[in-house]
This record gives sequence, structure tokens and C-alpha cells, in this order.
Amino acid sequence: MAYSIEAALKSKYFDTVMVSTDSESYADIARKYGAEVPFLRSERTSSDTASSWDMVEEVLDGYRKREKFFDTFCLLQPTSPLRNADDIIAAYKLFEKKASFAVVSVCEAEHSPLWCGQLPANKEFINFLNPESEKRRQDAGTFYRLNGAIYIVYIEKFNNDKFLYKEGSYAYIMPQNRSLDIDTDIDFKLAEILMQKIII
Repeated sequence: MAYSIEAALKSKYFDTVMVSTDSESYADIARKYGAEVPFLRSERTSSDTASSWDMVEEVLDGYRKREKFFDTFCLLQPTSPLRNADDIIAAYKLFEKKASFAVVSVCEAEHSPLWCGQLPANKEFINFLNPESEKRRQDAGTFYRLNGAIYIVYIEKFNNDKFLYKEGSYAYIMPQNRSLDIDTDIDFKLAEILMQKIII
């Protein structure tokens, strides 16, 4: 969380840097690093079934009730802590230059999705791959994946449509070494190693 707050503040691109949390202790940490926490997240948006967009809607509504309005929001998920201020600045410049809806960060995929498939219960290779997958990796083209680091969105468009991946939205491409999305203990340990190597 602290890395994300520090990167946001260092970018100097935001009128407000806030943290959404249901925890008073996390709120105290956020304030310590320079973010504001004007209200705590509700039980509804803190559940395992709530999406990030549910939380964003709640935050925007909370600010509207306090008569504070914005044209855009930028979601910086703390589980993608290796993104830095330069990434945020570059993504916003792309947003200002080209986007009419959103800019979302991606990185080159580590593995081609053409080599991935679903298995039936008995684990037999039925329709696991299609003939297209037999191409050499070099001939298959470049695939990208969402890395969870940066989402910059026009609020008016977001209020009408939560699906960002369409005309008017652009990809900000980040290197893989700043694109780690922490979902597991292994991811967390890898993030610690990358930070110690000062590659961000």
C-alpha cells in the first residue's frame, strides 16, 4: 500500500490520493504515508464477492455526498506495487493524448494462451488445443495480459459502462519486471526479491 501511495504522490498527477479500506489500522498506515481516508469501505464492498468496480462506485458516491467531484479516477491496486511514478505519468500522458474512455496497463504475457486449455473431469486431452496452437511461438504473434497496476478512467463513461476494453480505451505497456500482481505467497516473496534488487 505504501509503495502505491508514494508512487501516486510522486507523480504529482492527482488532486486527491485516497485509500479505500475497511480497516482502521490500514487507514492509519495510509494517512501516515500521505493518503487520505475520508471514510471506511462498507461491509458490502469488503466481501469476497465484491469487485474492484463496486469499490470504485462506492468511493465516487462517497465523494459526491461530500460535494467533491472528479472528471477521472485512477485505480492503483496495492497488489501491483512495482509500478512507479514514471509509469503513472506515462499512462496519464497516453490517456490525455488518445483515450476517450480509459487507459489500462498491460505487459507481455509470459506464456502464450494458445498453449493453454481446459480439461474435462477425466483429464483427457479433448479439444485442449486447436490447430492454431501448433504454430511456432515466434509465428503466433505477441500476447499481452492485464497486470492490475494502472486503470485510468473517465468517470462519466464509467458510470454508463463498466467494461473498459473497447473503442476509446488504450493499453499502457509495462515491462514484466514491474508487472507482478500479488495473488499468492510465492508472488509476495518474488515481489520482495524484486524490490531488494532495486529494479523498479
